[in-house]
Amino acid sequence: MSEPVFILGGAQTDFARVFSREGKDISDMIAESVHAALAQAQILPAEIESIHVGNAFAELQRNQAHLGSMVAQVVPELYGIPAMRHEGACASASLGVLAAMAEIEAGRYDCILVVGAEELKNLPGDVSSANQNAAGWQGHEGIECRFLWPAVFGRLSDVYAERYGLDRRHLNRIAEINYGNAKLNPNAQTRKWRFDPLAFTDDDEANPLIEPGTRRQDCGQITDGAASIVLASGRFAAEHAKRTGRSLEATPRIQGWGHRNGSLRFLDKVERSKGQDFIFPHVRQTITDAWRRAGIAEVGALDAIETHDCFTSTEYMAIDHFGLTPPGQSWQAVEDGSIALGGKLPVNPSGGLIGGGHPVGATGARMLLDACRQVTGQAGAYQVEGAKRVATLNIGGSLGTVVSFVVGVGG
Repeated sequence: MSEPVFILGGAQTDFARVFSREGKDISDMIAESVHAALAQAQILPAEIESIHVGNAFAELQRNQAHLGSMVAQVVPELYGIPAMRHEGACASASLGVLAAMAEIEAGRYDCILVVGAEELKNLPGDVSSANQNAAGWQGHEGIECRFLWPAVFGRLSDVYAERYGLDRRHLNRIAEINYGNAKLNPNAQTRKWRFDPLAFTDDDEANPLIEPGTRRQDCGQITDGAASIVLASGRFAAEHAKRTGRSLEATPRIQGWGHRNGSLRFLDKVERSKGQDFIFPHVRQTITDAWRRAGIAEVGALDAIETHDCFTSTEYMAIDHFGLTPPGQSWQAVEDGSIALGGKLPVNPSGGLIGGGHPVGATGARMLLDACRQVTGQAGAYQVEGAKRVATLNIGGSLGTVVSFVVGVGG
């Protein structure tokens, strides 16, 4: 990377909240997360030089577009600051981060606010689920179903089963781990949920089938929430450290990034990978691009991973694409406890999307925020001991947009 990009701080809303029940909406969650992020980062609004907003479905959920200007509307101190909105389905906030990084690396700005926000609980769950189908190729996916995304990622389970073999016990265990981690996270949507003893089995009553290959506990959550972070150049971060008494060496930085795209249609991506080691080669490339820019060679250099578990099958996919196991053998890292808290390489210590919640446009920013918490020892009860380098993997649609970051402290 040509220019270091530091993360000075950030904040998220409580993902268990339903804003419409409080008489509030997406504008309120944006305001709350921005004010909290600026306070946590010890940044004055006048120091923000650019704003990037990640959001996927506000037009469909709230009939609200033009969210770049929404920030100044609800935080008047930011009036006049250039702002833009990014849409890349579930990877929307990560695209905002990439754009902000490019501005810093180009020398345009030194201090940038990135906001990810999504309101999904203001409409019935079936309606919100249907609205999210816009992240696929409408009318062309070729999968007969009621719920597109549970069907798509149920197909991903089938692909693993066909190519390598798959035992559903390992998918159930991924869900159990992530719900368990979420109980330790004070912002997790499901932290107070209680489960039937059979919930993490294939029992048809305790864990009913949603679409072929996908049961209820396999699914990430429909969530309201926002997450905001403050990015800065090395020059600004050094001045900020002096002013606040912080250590520049202990300030998290984005050490590496990867960004690649595939096509919209899920079945086309699967077809392209026939005969290859990885089901999604472009996902593997995204991860290794981030490693190369971070100056690391393999997964052993990481201390934790925050990955996109919109379904258990996508975390199962991430495990082998990160290289925790050979391709198709993700079950090994589930079975031997590697991905659990206290394991060799914890995955989703925050609870991920299944346990923590998935406000679509906010997820990429939330992942980075949790990575920062880990590498600064501020993750509380879900802290990975000694974590100094954490990777994220954020995907949009059926792996159409893929972004990975490596966050660490020090050089």
